[in-house]
Amino acid sequence: MSLRDDQLATLKVAGKDFDYYNIANLDGIDHLPYSLKVLVENLVRNIDGANITDEHVKTLLDWNPNAEPSHEIQFTPSRVIMQDFTGVPCIVDLATMRDAVKDLGGDPEVINPQVQSDMVIDHSVQIDKYGIANAVQENMDIEYQRNGERYQFLRWGQQAFKNFRVVPPGTGIIHQVNIEYLAKVIMSKTEANGNTLAYLDSCVGTDSHTTTENGLGVLGWGVGGIEAEAAMLGQPISMLVPRVVGFKLTGSIPEGVTATDVVLTITDMLRKHGVVGKFVEFYGEGIASVPLANRATIGNMGPEFGSTCGIFPIDNVTLDYLRLTGRSEEQVALVEAYAKANKLWGDASDPDYVEPQYSEYEELDLGTVVPSIAGPKRPQDRILLSEAKEMFEKTAPAYETEKTVKDPVAVSTDFRGDFNIENGDVAIASITSCTNTSNPSVMIAAGLIARNAHAKGLKPKPWVKTSLAPGSQVVADYLKAAGLQDDLDALGYQLVGFGCATCIGNSGPLLPEISEAINTNDLTVTAVLSGNRNFEGRISPDVKMNYLASPPLVIAYALAGTMDFDFETQPLGTDADGNDVYLKDIWPTNSEVAAVVDGTVSREMFLKDYASVFDGDHRWKGLDVPEGELFAWNDKSTYVRKQTFFDGMKATPDPVADIHGARVLALLGDSVTTDHISPAGAFKASSPAGKYLTERGVEPKNFNSYGSRRGNHEIMVRGTFGNIRLRNQLLASVGEEVTSGGFTYDFLAKKPTTIFEASRDYIDNKVPLVVLAGKEYGTGSSRDWAAKGTVMLGVKAVITESFERIHRSNLIGMGVLPLQFPAGESYESLGLNGTETYDIAGVEKLNEGVTPKTVHVTATHEDGSKTEFDAVVRIDTPGEADYYRNGGILQYVLRNLMK
Repeated sequence: MSLRDDQLATLKVAGKDFDYYNIANLDGIDHLPYSLKVLVENLVRNIDGANITDEHVKTLLDWNPNAEPSHEIQFTPSRVIMQDFTGVPCIVDLATMRDAVKDLGGDPEVINPQVQSDMVIDHSVQIDKYGIANAVQENMDIEYQRNGERYQFLRWGQQAFKNFRVVPPGTGIIHQVNIEYLAKVIMSKTEANGNTLAYLDSCVGTDSHTTTENGLGVLGWGVGGIEAEAAMLGQPISMLVPRVVGFKLTGSIPEGVTATDVVLTITDMLRKHGVVGKFVEFYGEGIASVPLANRATIGNMGPEFGSTCGIFPIDNVTLDYLRLTGRSEEQVALVEAYAKANKLWGDASDPDYVEPQYSEYEELDLGTVVPSIAGPKRPQDRILLSEAKEMFEKTAPAYETEKTVKDPVAVSTDFRGDFNIENGDVAIASITSCTNTSNPSVMIAAGLIARNAHAKGLKPKPWVKTSLAPGSQVVADYLKAAGLQDDLDALGYQLVGFGCATCIGNSGPLLPEISEAINTNDLTVTAVLSGNRNFEGRISPDVKMNYLASPPLVIAYALAGTMDFDFETQPLGTDADGNDVYLKDIWPTNSEVAAVVDGTVSREMFLKDYASVFDGDHRWKGLDVPEGELFAWNDKSTYVRKQTFFDGMKATPDPVADIHGARVLALLGDSVTTDHISPAGAFKASSPAGKYLTERGVEPKNFNSYGSRRGNHEIMVRGTFGNIRLRNQLLASVGEEVTSGGFTYDFLAKKPTTIFEASRDYIDNKVPLVVLAGKEYGTGSSRDWAAKGTVMLGVKAVITESFERIHRSNLIGMGVLPLQFPAGESYESLGLNGTETYDIAGVEKLNEGVTPKTVHVTATHEDGSKTEFDAVVRIDTPGEADYYRNGGILQYVLRNLMK
């Protein structure tokens, strides 16, 4: 008998019996953080005697808060959720795997999601039309014109695969649809014996902000598409039992402060504390006063503060939110009964409550939070609003060049009239999905700012591109019910779409006259958005500096028209009587916001909007959909192409080999993000991807974005390391000018060229490649193409000072070796500049079933001298070693399913 058998018990809820795995009576459970109790239940329920044993459970119950992570466990998510940018390649891979299974003589239908897998199509809407009444409909029409091929493919997947559902375009953003509808908190399913099993909801997603669900008490985080595919196919995720940071919240938010200000403050604190690879858990009596929307907003920012999750326990706040969002009373009762029976109830005022032990501690008195923004290029770079003008003036010169024109530049447009623009002007002020639109308090505050500004005759400056892209149709409902949408419309904040827009780089083009003026005069213009990502080059190719702000502050900056602005001392304009109007004159009080929220946001809105969530509109229903278990690939498609990862694959993998004679493809600095590596946003006709499409008869106006073409590996590999802000220092090492973008030096052809073209030369000549970089390599979104593109360029190893969690895991998942310089060393300190050739010895030990702690690297300089060092192997678990030995996670899974 195993623990799995011993702990099976019965839970009675409203006269119905549920089987469940009781963890409440296990020795050691009381002192564990909520998040680790979730892992205990997950392990107990999935014990199989091989990958997961009683011993794994005992190790977790004996968790030492002060220990460094060393124990590997296998986490089996209950669900997988995807957005369409990262999800389309997952379904392409599954479809390709079906072909591969058939080629190897197996049954293609063994390839199916093994757990509930949902895709929310939310990343393809672009803000082409704005500031007009029917912008949302026009943008959706354009979206379908651009993405028809992809949508046909996804509709095929919806009918071809079991356990796979699609939420069509125009419904909402993945994270909001997840917390408002898909997440169950406690799941149930009918077992083979006819009984109903209740178990904890847990969910990984192909978007790093999957952590939004942590606000509901649902454990999960963002994974690369590669890990997500494995989880869909029933593979557990290997992980080390983490350190858990306990974050106590006390006090309440003061007047004039928003939930956005709170999350920017927490992000700042936790980045300074250092939480990469750790769980963060919020606890204490103070969390009872933190609304679920604020919890979700905080959870959403987990990737920004760097932790794996940022979770809250289940309590009455959770139950109230489930009721509000239309969950049944039976479901709410199950959540409450299950959480209390399994010691997962997080009410610190309960007499039976036991305060968990944590590895590290942080605390924030919410009463100390002040209005803040973050920028100009990282979400953790918080700036007090009171100091924003001063900080802008300090940082702006770094973005100017000798070509930058300092005087105002005249612009003439049909759409917005004539005006001057200059450095610091706000070109984009967007209320966009994800962090904030799931939170009615900040959305209503934005509406009230619009109402008050409109009443005083204020208008955004004509050069500002204004947009409102909520994450849920419910937002549109309550803004309309409150009468605030008319005021937002009056300020140019008409609805432009429901989905991830500006934050992902789908801000759409600026007016051509404005774009030309910016680029001709090299102006440093800015963007302000209510999202969570503001990395360089992400928001718009025309914009150099990006700032995160709450929705009401986004409108305030649209009214100001410039980042070079002090809201305390400078008026936003004048009213009808000629009086100066300051921000404080139009800012609503917390009680005004709360009154509108309480009076308008209703359960009925959620029930109505989610009643037909999978049906789609006439556009979706009218798509012509192919049928059959295998997809009919179209060789002429420029959107969806059969992957090449499985070409020539054998039933048994070849042994892994040491690396000899490698050249450096890129020499990079610190904080290289997955945005720098993975293709995202728009691209030019002169780029390798642009040339590929032009050669196939696609006009530049129809290029769409990289993200929309992730189902075509030919496009994606051409854009890898192609970000316009990437600076490859290898060019400087050979005496060439460092040109921003995807450029390198080809040592075979002895000339500078694009990274893609150099990689083809190296691959043709069988020369392996390495990438050298600094600290925090791979920060940012969980982009699978950052790893897929890397391997398709011929890169065999990446050597850095440190990695962010998801990207390191993804590199292994694609068969790329992640290595770190010895502690305290860097390529600079070792005297390396990328002109060397590299030999890496010791990799072959993996063939013996051993993961070496280090491998020996020999860098041979051009003069024949050598630099040698032992690089730390960042294959952290036995499961990851299996993936690497198989050439990647998908090959490993496919071989196992064939067995």
